[in-house]
Amino acid sequence: MKFTYNWLQEYVPLDGVSPAQLADQLTMLGLEVDSVTPLFPELADLKTGTVLSAEPHPNADKLTLCRVQVGDQELQIVCGAPNVRAGLSVTVALPGTTLPGDVKIKKSKVRGVESQGMICSERELGLGDDHSGIMELDPSIPSGQSFLQHAGLQDTLIEVDLTPNRPDCASVIGIAREAAGINGRQLHVPHREKQLASGTPSFAVEVATPELCPRYAARLIKGVTIGPSPWWLKRRLLAIGLRPVNNVVDITNLVMLEYGQPLHAFDFRKLAEGRIVVRTPRPHETSFTAIDHVQRSLEPDMLLICDGSAPVAIAGVMGGLDSEVSTSTVDVLLESAYFNPVSIRKTARRLGLATDASYRFERGIDSDGTIAAMERAVALICELAGGSAEPGGIDVDNRPAPAGPLTLRVSRTAALLGVDLDAEGIARLLSAIEIDCRITDADTITVTVPSFRVDLEREADVVEEVARLIGYDQIPTRLPDVDLSFPEQDQERVERNRVRSLLNGAGFTEAINYSFTASGADDRLRLAADDRRRHHVRILNPLTEEQDVMRTSLLPGLLENINRNLRFEQTSARLFEIGKLYFPRTGEPLADEPTWLAGVLTGNRYGSHAPLHFPAQDVDIYDAKGAVETILDNLRLPVSEEGIALCPAQQAEPFAEPAYAVDICLHGSQIGTIGKIASSVLREFGIKRDVYYFDLDFSALCAVTPRRRNFSALPVYPSVKRDLALVVPMTTPAGELVRTVMASREKLIEHCDVFDVYQGDKIKAGHKSVALAITYRSETKTLTEKQVEKAHARLVQSLTDTFGGALREE
Repeated sequence: MKFTYNWLQEYVPLDGVSPAQLADQLTMLGLEVDSVTPLFPELADLKTGTVLSAEPHPNADKLTLCRVQVGDQELQIVCGAPNVRAGLSVTVALPGTTLPGDVKIKKSKVRGVESQGMICSERELGLGDDHSGIMELDPSIPSGQSFLQHAGLQDTLIEVDLTPNRPDCASVIGIAREAAGINGRQLHVPHREKQLASGTPSFAVEVATPELCPRYAARLIKGVTIGPSPWWLKRRLLAIGLRPVNNVVDITNLVMLEYGQPLHAFDFRKLAEGRIVVRTPRPHETSFTAIDHVQRSLEPDMLLICDGSAPVAIAGVMGGLDSEVSTSTVDVLLESAYFNPVSIRKTARRLGLATDASYRFERGIDSDGTIAAMERAVALICELAGGSAEPGGIDVDNRPAPAGPLTLRVSRTAALLGVDLDAEGIARLLSAIEIDCRITDADTITVTVPSFRVDLEREADVVEEVARLIGYDQIPTRLPDVDLSFPEQDQERVERNRVRSLLNGAGFTEAINYSFTASGADDRLRLAADDRRRHHVRILNPLTEEQDVMRTSLLPGLLENINRNLRFEQTSARLFEIGKLYFPRTGEPLADEPTWLAGVLTGNRYGSHAPLHFPAQDVDIYDAKGAVETILDNLRLPVSEEGIALCPAQQAEPFAEPAYAVDICLHGSQIGTIGKIASSVLREFGIKRDVYYFDLDFSALCAVTPRRRNFSALPVYPSVKRDLALVVPMTTPAGELVRTVMASREKLIEHCDVFDVYQGDKIKAGHKSVALAITYRSETKTLTEKQVEKAHARLVQSLTDTFGGALREE
């Protein structure tokens, strides 16, 4: 939005406020000022002059030799303009002046006669396109004065970068309203009418699409004379970069800039049947030629302004070539309307046609201001174009009822802004920018939002207005209260990250699958009809048939991952996934969402790229079991009789081989399984290799209190190791031997490991040899051979008595 400082002062007095200060004020109000520049600085050196005489050039038929008085100087200037004559007040560029376009003026000889400057035309000054003659000034202007000062161009141009939510400031009056509010001045608006005067117009208006055009008003002005605009009007438009056209068109542009309400003037005699119809295109109306002489394609939902037979304008964007105002125009029909912003935005984007009118319509103009802007333009046309307005006009108003008032809480406003406020102070601030307020009580203000503020929809928006008017720089700065305590972390999330890192280090790769899955996976896993995992949360609008339910197991996704890896010749894979499962609750809208951990293993134990010195070995059930035990140990949940136990499954999972099924139990309740996927199930997933798995209720694991960490000082005294080979019945688990050793009363025992299990020659049938490595250490002294032998002998005796075994002789 561009405007000049002097123009703004026609609506609000700004005595004592410089352009730079005004720019700072507007910026602090949220209207970012892009630039503050003197107007027409390139014309600062121009002077006014008076032509004393104008004689034909002695050596050229079309040139004139002029004597020009410029202050105390009398200059000889050669001029080629046909309208130069004695007594004319003109604009003179003296030698050393640089005109727009980098034209440098210097003394020169023209056809043998010296010329001491240039008498300038409008185009040479960059003030218009007229180059037919020199620019004629008011004869009363004395010579030798500053041209900028006497032409009223000594001004400051201010450009504001508006945000889309402030269309009210796309007008000089809107900017003036903000300036008046912040400086406590009175705003003056030329016209504030909201209704047309009574009368019977000689034209008709029909709005066929009220949803796209909620309001359409028009008036007829007869007997106008189309011609150049007066200099003050041209000056206003030139200052902001608009090219003057003629008095009527220039007035519509001026009022648009003044009020933010785009207007359009039609040549009334070119409107068929003397009427306006606001509608969308008919089937045969596929293109339209606008005033820029470009033919554009129309789409069925674009809004048009039509006469009795054909379109005459693209609503809110650009007028038509056939109905534009020209020098032959006598009667003008003036349009002032409010169009649906979304419709105008779509039309402008599709046509690739951005105009000053569409810029304002698509952001939302003041629907209450259509009449005031039109009456302002009618008054100017009658004054400057010599017409007379027909009594009354037409105002088709189909706008919905305005929204009700907003309630602003004083305490809430003060709390949000961090300043002490009272109801009277807030009401005074808002009233300064024409927002009507009524104090209900000490803490409540009823705010009636004006129609020009389309951005105020809720209490928070009004609070922001109060902040703007106080001044963001006046709100005290205060550091927020910061709680320096360490926030409590989600323990399950911490454990998930720990297990991810652990399994990655163990050679597993994490898989991330969709939570959506196919209900047919239940059949592929051979789940029983009453299995809980067959009860799904169904998706109302599934993307595909393969994603119609929420998953109740991670294994189908992981098996699909194995299948994909095998198809890409990745024959060895260790994959795991940590994710939520979804089980519906009876009679409740929300599902149970436990976190589950599952993994699958296939192929070479050492991976596809194992070093050559590792022999090729396929993974087995012990790899899956080892992964689970590593996880439990890292979570400080070791396998023990008192807590988590791994034991042969009482009933194998339907998708597992019965001989390779292990249950993971917590206090007797199953929380997971380990096993080998049945070959029949693998065929359903297109897998031709053995696959082992583990499946754990991770939420249940995280709910278990982990074993406390205990610190023991590093040993000071040396250890002594003894090996022991014990022949025991085949049914005796090797782990039982280790547990018995560690549970014995021998205080010197520090550690025990199984390092060999043997069956074969020299071992009687039904028995096996289990070799144990036992470490002895004292915390207080260095052990003697005799002390170790005594302790070891007692341990051997205890083991043979407990398990009925015997020491292995060889």
